[in-house]
Amino acid sequence: MGLTLTEKIIKNHLIDGEMKKGTEIGIKIDQTLTQDATGTMAYLEFEAMGVPRVKTERSVAYIDHNTLQSGFENADDHRFIGSIAKKHGIYFSRPGNGICHQVHLERFGIPGKTLIGSDSHTPTGGGIGMLSIGAGGLDVAVAMGGGAYYITYPKIVKINLTGKLSPWVAAKDVILQVLRIMTVKGGVGKVIEYCGEGVKTLSVPERATITNMGAELGATSSIFPSDDITREFLKAQNRENVWVELSADTDAVYDEEININLSEIIPMAACPHMPDNVKTVNEIGNIKIDQVCIGSCTNSSLVDLLKVAHILKGKTVHPDVSLSIAPGSKQVFNMLAENGALSDLIAAGARILECACGPCIGMGQSPNSKGISLRTFNRNFEGRSGTKDGQIYLVSPELAAVSALTGVLTDPRTLGNMPEFKIPEVFSINDNMIELPADETDMESVEILRGPNIKPFPVTSPLSDNISAKCSLKVDDNITTDHIMPAGAKILPLRSNIPAISNHCFTVCDENFPARAKEYGESIIVGGVNYGQGSSREHAALAPLYLGVKAVIVKSFARIHRANLINAGILPLTFKTENDYDLISLSDELVLENVREAISDSVTELTLKNKTTGREITVLCELSGRAKDIILAGGLLNYTREQLK
Repeated sequence: MGLTLTEKIIKNHLIDGEMKKGTEIGIKIDQTLTQDATGTMAYLEFEAMGVPRVKTERSVAYIDHNTLQSGFENADDHRFIGSIAKKHGIYFSRPGNGICHQVHLERFGIPGKTLIGSDSHTPTGGGIGMLSIGAGGLDVAVAMGGGAYYITYPKIVKINLTGKLSPWVAAKDVILQVLRIMTVKGGVGKVIEYCGEGVKTLSVPERATITNMGAELGATSSIFPSDDITREFLKAQNRENVWVELSADTDAVYDEEININLSEIIPMAACPHMPDNVKTVNEIGNIKIDQVCIGSCTNSSLVDLLKVAHILKGKTVHPDVSLSIAPGSKQVFNMLAENGALSDLIAAGARILECACGPCIGMGQSPNSKGISLRTFNRNFEGRSGTKDGQIYLVSPELAAVSALTGVLTDPRTLGNMPEFKIPEVFSINDNMIELPADETDMESVEILRGPNIKPFPVTSPLSDNISAKCSLKVDDNITTDHIMPAGAKILPLRSNIPAISNHCFTVCDENFPARAKEYGESIIVGGVNYGQGSSREHAALAPLYLGVKAVIVKSFARIHRANLINAGILPLTFKTENDYDLISLSDELVLENVREAISDSVTELTLKNKTTGREITVLCELSGRAKDIILAGGLLNYTREQLK
């Protein structure tokens, strides 16, 4: 029996466990990436482990999230990351060089290698055949120190692509169709592998758009084969030497199969407030719009923006619409300037932003109140834009550009004949904004530069014998990490200061939660289905840790957030019977007795006593051997210190 592409890469990197579905495995990590919203904490954690220099083949620190500098905090974080990268053997992509996933695809990604990043959209690298996985910062720190990265051996879903996209139909429409089929929780515990004749019709940037938004499925990763199209892309980046051909065996066996005919896909949009709330443009209708934002790690490649420039050339943005465009990298920005496309964008009235995440994480360009904003981004969670009642639609660059001209949601197929847009034979290459680390002989002389906003990792302690705490919060299904730990220009600068950022924890759901949690001292959170979906931000675990949360009991977890809770030493539990969710109310007194002994003995069913109601509830504590040891130690940092000793 043959192997899938995913299985081949895992087999070549397996250092702990067996290739058996549902079991925990540890894989060797070749590359890591961080961004500045998560990087400061990741590097504080790396420092705490006491490893002098990274042990990966390549680790890169990017500055792309917190680039709006309205105070000293972000600038101090950037300075800290730059200095720690120089000291510990990490490449440093300076502010302005571009979005981590776009730049990594261009300059560092290698087919067949493993990559983890402290950003949930790290699977973008699957566009060139990497096994790329989003992770918490502490997991990235451990990988930089030479440790394995642990995941549950995934199910593998084959998406068989046939046909070819029609003119003005985009890769964004492909992933929206996948979301329509699988939903935001349909990919949990799975890797999505794209196969079939239709793959050959998609460029690397188109493939990367699709793998990028695989994160919205809840998938561990998404991946395309590495073929001649991959080779041509890497050759144009002057990196043909790293190319290898990779694909699944013809007799590979998959856990699920989905067939999609690219020729049948039509323009679509994800409607507010969830990426899987997908409708066709015809179903939505010609709604009036207020704003268009083009960019993000999903759709800011050169080809994407060349299409936008073609649509806008010689025309003017509708007077009722604000159009902003953020190129994904300095390379893209330079090439737009060199070929005249940038002039076309400016002349049409587009507002050109820096090469960064920007509006995607609420860092500027928030829409007007109740404003309808079309965005080429990957998430449209309520309030993520910075405007709580903003109505955010996720669309392709083509649909976004034509709608910016008409002032209403417009089918791009009305544009008529589409010219052929090709990847250039040679990209403009200038890596002058990537700083190399110090040599091993010079690293001791590098000073780490710390600002007053940079606070240490929260103190953790081994799991206690009993947990007796009140329910400090009860939330519904599909709680995102944006609910738990909001982003935006006001809060992101506090990412390196857990005590300060904890004051904003869950305030989207309940503005009194931080004060209540502090009052209780120790507490338990109760939630519904797919708890913690979205961003990989470990702050959504660290802030509750700081506020005294000892356990989270839900109907089901999103993968990365559950791992982050374990890493923080917070006990992740699920209801054995989902209806038992209704048996707990806010402020109920809850008790887990002899919990340390039970977990030590690998007991998977625990009895939760609700002292307020007198009811007993069975909850599941499904921890692997290593995850069990991490919880007992009080988190991954404590566990890793013990292992290093």
